[in-house]
Amino acid sequence: MAGDWWLVTESRYSGTVNHLISEKSPYLQQHAHNPVDWYAWGEAAFEKARAEDKPIFLSIGYSTCHWCHVMERESFENDELATILNRWFVPVKVDREERPDVDRIYMTFVQASTGGGGWPMSVFLTPGLKPFFGGTYFPPDTRYGRPGFGAILERIAEAWRSERGRILQSSGDVIAQLAQYAGSGPSTGIPDKTSLDSAFQHFRRMYDSAHGGFGSAPKFPRPVVFNFLLRYYARSADGSTQADTKEDALEMTLQTLRAMANGGMHDQLGGGFHRYSVDERWFVPHFEKMLYDQAQLAVSYLEAYQITHDAFYAKIARSTLDYVLRDMTDRYGGFYSAEDADSVIDPANPKEKGEGAFYVWSAAELEQFPKFAAIYGVERNGNVADDPHEEFTGKNILYLRKALDDATEVELQAAKAALLATRGKRVRPYLDDKILTAWNGLMISAFAKGAQVLDEARYLEAAQRATGFILTRMFDQTSGVLQRRYRDGDAAIAGFLDDYAFFIGALLDLYEADFDARHIENAIQLAGKMRELFEDPKDGGFFSTAAGDSNLVLRMKDDYDGAEPSGNAVALLDLLRLAHFTDRAEYREAAERTLQALGGKITQQSVAVPQMLVGLDYYLGPHREVVLAGESREFLRHVRARFLPHTITLRAGAPFFPAAASMHEVDGKPTAYVCQDYTCQLPTNELSKLDELLQ
Repeated sequence: MAGDWWLVTESRYSGTVNHLISEKSPYLQQHAHNPVDWYAWGEAAFEKARAEDKPIFLSIGYSTCHWCHVMERESFENDELATILNRWFVPVKVDREERPDVDRIYMTFVQASTGGGGWPMSVFLTPGLKPFFGGTYFPPDTRYGRPGFGAILERIAEAWRSERGRILQSSGDVIAQLAQYAGSGPSTGIPDKTSLDSAFQHFRRMYDSAHGGFGSAPKFPRPVVFNFLLRYYARSADGSTQADTKEDALEMTLQTLRAMANGGMHDQLGGGFHRYSVDERWFVPHFEKMLYDQAQLAVSYLEAYQITHDAFYAKIARSTLDYVLRDMTDRYGGFYSAEDADSVIDPANPKEKGEGAFYVWSAAELEQFPKFAAIYGVERNGNVADDPHEEFTGKNILYLRKALDDATEVELQAAKAALLATRGKRVRPYLDDKILTAWNGLMISAFAKGAQVLDEARYLEAAQRATGFILTRMFDQTSGVLQRRYRDGDAAIAGFLDDYAFFIGALLDLYEADFDARHIENAIQLAGKMRELFEDPKDGGFFSTAAGDSNLVLRMKDDYDGAEPSGNAVALLDLLRLAHFTDRAEYREAAERTLQALGGKITQQSVAVPQMLVGLDYYLGPHREVVLAGESREFLRHVRARFLPHTITLRAGAPFFPAAASMHEVDGKPTAYVCQDYTCQLPTNELSKLDELLQ
């Protein structure tokens, strides 16, 4: 299995085994040999806490989290600290990627109580699972003005013995406050276009015109912002935005995409993007690679290409998709979750790991390729001037010092191939090879759109294979239930809202790539199950989790569009698109209830919900349908060359689209029907007329 060196060498306590040893999660397996007596989230741990009257120490992270590794090495492999944990607490480990429901509850608590959040997350719970103290990374001893982990453990253990009543009272109050926060609040009605304008103005004020991106360092890509801005730009077609405003929306997106692609955050040799940049100019990355970033950024570059027809954006989209095909695809078609930031520096000493060690270069290693070195910013003594951790001393992070023209790019191909082969001989970062339905949904959408925009059969096949993987290995046709995670032959954990919503969106995107009506049929079936399990029939919107899990202290409605879009935002867009594809009122009405339920968040905190604004933009319309009859590849190319976010493309005869039954070829030639809100223009056999109708 890829990355097994980590499981063998990461812990010096190889003879120690705790309760995580049989878990499938790579993150939990990484801690299975700690001297800490870890339990997985579940009844065994909770029963022990109740029986022994001990608080729970809950540690949440994920397998490619750098600071999670640091805290493990410093604290969870420390005999003395492990002894304290085991004596006074029930230690529980959670993989946030497997259990986003657990993570979301306690992250909300940590953010509310400390003003920040992140991973590793460390939370202390009563035996009834109510939080009373939390934070993120704790150093093993007091430093940087922060108390050490050992001191915190001793203090909380003493408080549990001497101040039990106060802790129980405060934890009960916390849950009441979180429940109030988790609700969607009173309905304010469906927002209008002013929410779109307000969000745009906010992003324009946040924009870094010097380097691209929004705000200061560290800088995250946050592709949901690009999704919103490009659609805000497209609204200019019906005069909904002023010319300077819509051009700003486009330019902010294009400049940011170009800056990211040219910077060290982009893997200049292997393709794909690292998680974020620690500086304001996208140069020094945090080197982990997440599947959801590859998926969403590929779509952003594809949409930028549709708007500009600049081959640069197509090139970056292609290299990102190719990276996923090469390095993150299971042999049966599913997509892996992530690659770590850390990797072994010296194979003879596997404990010696460094962040980014796989990706950085000394000048001596590039002496054979002087032109490549000059263009990609290589300096003799290294190009990271202010390295706070001394990780990159004498090393170079590759970035484009100046733009490449086509001739130079061709000239550098041999050097790139040679260096990629050299890098391939290094010890790779750890690969988290679990397959998550939600993230695979995002990736299927990216490949489906790549197949359309780039006319690439390999990408269509990748989307189809991954869809087949989910439907055959992670979906129960009888019950209609999706599973969240697949690894090592095992599908487990009933899916959450984002698993259903992201995969439904993928099926809709895949239909427009291959016109197989079964994708729409499956989307309809899954939308029914999604509404059954997660929809709030009273107040509208969707809970992140199904009802009935007694181990969750509350059900939450996730509405923040961060590194990933929220389940509610994607469910909203799914419902609107299904209404568009089928003209079924039930989907439109459910979407309207969602917009009403979350209207307050949209109007008051629009910058927090850019993907929800994408749904609002779609709802406000107008909508267009393009129905193609006959062998119409040229028609398809003309449609797919344009950025048309409110347009759906169908085949004549589609069984779910009421009007399609009467549409057919005219004069025995490929024919296009262009309709707006189901009112159709006269059919045409002419590409020039199709282009005119699409304007």
